[in-house]
Amino acid sequence: MFENLSDKLTLIFKKLKGHGKLSEENIDEAFKEVRMALLEADVHYRVVKKLIAEIKERALGREVMSSLTPGQQVIKIVNDELTMLMGSSHEALNLSGPKPVSIMLVGLQGSGKTTTCGKIAVFLRKKGHNPYLVPADVYRPAAIDQLKKLGEQLSVPVFASTTQMNPVRICRDARAAAQKEGCDALLLDTAGRLHVDEDLMKELVNIKDAVKPSDILLVADAMTGQDAVNIAKSFDSALDIGGVVLSKMDGDARGGAALSIKAITNKPIKFIGVGEKLNDLEPFHPDRMSSSILGMGDVLTFIEKAQSMVDEKQAAELEKKLRKSQFTLDDFRDQMVQIRKMGSISDLIKMIPGIGNSKQLKNLKVDDRELIRVEAIINSMTIKERSKHTIINGSRRKRIAMGSGTRVQDVNKLLKNYTHVMKMMKKFNKGGMRSMGRGMLPF
Repeated sequence: MFENLSDKLTLIFKKLKGHGKLSEENIDEAFKEVRMALLEADVHYRVVKKLIAEIKERALGREVMSSLTPGQQVIKIVNDELTMLMGSSHEALNLSGPKPVSIMLVGLQGSGKTTTCGKIAVFLRKKGHNPYLVPADVYRPAAIDQLKKLGEQLSVPVFASTTQMNPVRICRDARAAAQKEGCDALLLDTAGRLHVDEDLMKELVNIKDAVKPSDILLVADAMTGQDAVNIAKSFDSALDIGGVVLSKMDGDARGGAALSIKAITNKPIKFIGVGEKLNDLEPFHPDRMSSSILGMGDVLTFIEKAQSMVDEKQAAELEKKLRKSQFTLDDFRDQMVQIRKMGSISDLIKMIPGIGNSKQLKNLKVDDRELIRVEAIINSMTIKERSKHTIINGSRRKRIAMGSGTRVQDVNKLLKNYTHVMKMMKKFNKGGMRSMGRGMLPF
């Protein structure tokens, strides 16, 4: 989402770092460009004006002018101020109060409320909670059906709502039903409208008064830009929301909503939706988002993604195999599967500091289907072939290619890569870390 803004800021700061010593004139020139970049990214004009004034005041101060690396200091200041603008630190979901707690999801039609409801259920379950889904949008039968299907898919209980029921009564009765199910968190999927209207707000206020939710989350479509900020103001005025979930952050919108919401409404962004899958919901960390915008990567999110996908017992067993050079093609395939679960390779590359914005990788188009082909090729091998790849001769390669729907060249490429990994691991086990690094880096 922030790719255009990130590119422009990277160029601006690159020019700034080219000056050995900064003057008020070249700082002014740089921040005129920063102002334009932020406005083009659809950041609210009042937010841009205040942000630039604060950055400029610090940039013209002693900490920059007397620095040996003034360009780097300016980037640090911009990073600090962007982080503060978006809320300084992550604000967690409020789950305080008697169990089961109620979390109310509100928003306009088409913002992604129902899908977000399922995503938050996945998030809560990973944290050790037992969520309970409550379809309270009685005006759209499809919304009730969708949430029921999500519940079946996730094996999460769903309240048996119908379109004939009263939304307030649904939310009140669901609490007792959740207690019977042993659940500790109700996720209330409320009705939306095509636009904010009095009837909608009245119903939401009645639900709030009836269930007294521990948190109210506005689900806003990030693709709507500044409209998302205006929508947040309207819902907050009526309901005093606890925070915002920005959906569709993986889209091609300019991203101004993410940079404006906290400053305009004083309500934090708590989650961002980064894809269509139910695992594609991430807690919003202002510092990480700022680092990502400025091309510094997001290594903490990268690590968290990896940790969430790795089984500690499997990791320990794999380490033993690597140390003994017993890493088979089965293990190679399993690692490909783990990487694929973490998401798009292109997105993962962008999280790595210094690499995501490198010229070599900027326009690199990584075909994630390559990992699927690798898995298909290995699955087409016999158990013996997977444990002892040296027996795979020409005729076996033809059979494996036919069985996996690939070419012999693809099988050859996989075996070559696997052999290369094995050689690297042998060097590593012998203490040749430096030579291994030279062999693995493509640039």
